Amino acid sequence: MDDSGPITDYGSSMVQWMHNRRPRYKGPTLGEWERPSASYIVDMLPPLANVSNPVDSIPAKHLHASLNKAKHPVNVVKWTPEGRRLLTGSSSGEFTLWHGMAFNFETLMQAHDSAVRAASYSHSDDWLISADHLGIVKYWQPNFNNVKVIEAHNDPIRDLAFSPNDTKFVTASDDSHLKIFDFAGGVEELILEGHQWDAKSVDWHPTKGLIVSGSKDHQVKLWDPRTTRCLTTLHGHKNSIAKTVFEPTRGQLLATCARDQTARVFDLRMMRDVCLLRGHEKDISTLTWHPIHTSLLSTGGSDGSLFHYLLNEPNSPTGTAASISPYDSPDPSNAPAQTIYPAHKIPYAHDFNIWSLDWHPIGHILASGSNDRVTRFWIRARPGENECFDDRYHIGEAAAEAQGTWDRRGGRKQQREEEEQEMEDEAEGLVDQQMPVRQAMLPGIPGMAAPPPISSDGTTLGGTTQSQIPGMGAAVPPPLPPVPGLAGIKIPGMDPTNPPDLSKLAALFGNIPPPPGAGGQFPPPPPIPGTFPNGVIPPGLLPPGFKLPPGFPPPPPAQGGIPGMSADGTSGGSIRKRAPLPSQQESLMEEQRRGKYRSAR
Repeated sequence: MDDSGPITDYGSSMVQWMHNRRPRYKGPTLGEWERPSASYIVDMLPPLANVSNPVDSIPAKHLHASLNKAKHPVNVVKWTPEGRRLLTGSSSGEFTLWHGMAFNFETLMQAHDSAVRAASYSHSDDWLISADHLGIVKYWQPNFNNVKVIEAHNDPIRDLAFSPNDTKFVTASDDSHLKIFDFAGGVEELILEGHQWDAKSVDWHPTKGLIVSGSKDHQVKLWDPRTTRCLTTLHGHKNSIAKTVFEPTRGQLLATCARDQTARVFDLRMMRDVCLLRGHEKDISTLTWHPIHTSLLSTGGSDGSLFHYLLNEPNSPTGTAASISPYDSPDPSNAPAQTIYPAHKIPYAHDFNIWSLDWHPIGHILASGSNDRVTRFWIRARPGENECFDDRYHIGEAAAEAQGTWDRRGGRKQQREEEEQEMEDEAEGLVDQQMPVRQAMLPGIPGMAAPPPISSDGTTLGGTTQSQIPGMGAAVPPPLPPVPGLAGIKIPGMDPTNPPDLSKLAALFGNIPPPPGAGGQFPPPPPIPGTFPNGVIPPGLLPPGFKLPPGFPPPPPAQGGIPGMSADGTSGGSIRKRAPLPSQQESLMEEQRRGKYRSAR
């Protein structure tokens, strides 16, 4: 692995392991054990080569921090199944893709209208489902083509998970219910009821028909997805449950964390807790299992701390007696849970709450998303590398600056340069996604652009004279029609080419004869062909309380009027509404016609 750049290339390590590996029944790979020297960097092996040595996979070194141009809290981090990219979901409803080796920005899309709360890939790696704060679930193909939208809940969805054969998925919502949906049809099948408060987490066993859920009512429940029956309730925590996750490799353990500053590991074979994880000073908000090592568990706290636990090493502090594992007790069913302390601590990993953690499929990089709007990448320290244990993430900014391992001014400059680089990458990546510049519109006239502002000399900001009619260029408006009754009347002493001043004009107005018509008023204008019959305005067209000018005949009383409009001007009858959007189920049905996604995997 090489982190200069920073770039992490695991190709050489994988090739070396594949070249020298042996079948497991023949024992471990022959070779020299790794030592803390820089000369052993070229001999580093991936986690798959050291399944029995999880300490080599602890991600103690900060590698890179990625952040968007428009910064929002990162609620979800998810590696793509092939591990080439990292998907993040933010509180603005956006999906962001980051490169899995160079960690630079790749693309950005508006996936949801509200905050993204959960996302999960199918076991076949063919589908991604995501849920948001409005209770909407969306189906995505690997190329992030949205093919289906489901209104699953009326309240925010906090978590979701696929079944082992990908034919169903389960959701957990703030309405205290768990719902099981058929994936192909997007139809709700079953509702699991039993929690007394918000359901905060859910997970489906990797190989069995077993569902676990955690709620704000301090309870962890195990469910039978066939009968909706609650199999058992675990009462180990004393506060709201934050996360419940099955161990993905063997499926024998269940990890839970809560806001009581502890995490617990349950053995499904005994239906009891076997490990109590302590060490956090604040609430634990999330946790995740290592994809290769079954004894490596990572937790994220509400204070931004990141702890790593080894379940087979108690790591008891000095002066604290080590407890005995229930497996080693003569009475395992009644023995207390073994207390485990962190094997490694990163107290200042983030500035605020860590919402999500996810391991790379190979198990060499851990990604974390936090409320501080930053996505961070963590890897193991290379042989002979000790400087990373004295950085600002381990001892804090003040202590690191005092030791000279971190420069506050230089760190801010580096962060500013990284932000500028991310902005450039995002600008280059969104060239094809940029929308045209929005033009100002005239109020009340959709589709007609407003004219440019006029300067004091009568020209627009562009230097051209303003068009008298917007959208007509320099066209001159037609002259006004002649007023009936005034045709042929000439004002004595007025030259059309040289009008007099106002004082002379006022003296001349006294000689104008009164206009024809009753009371000396102007008659109404003649009807325009193709408009109102007989020049009479139809009933119901004028707004209530509108007064016609003198000389205009009043409209007749309303008799039926305009459809959908009552005589008083208020709407009545049926109201035209926007038709519903077309269903997005056709794409999925077309795939099924081709023979895909029909049989259980």
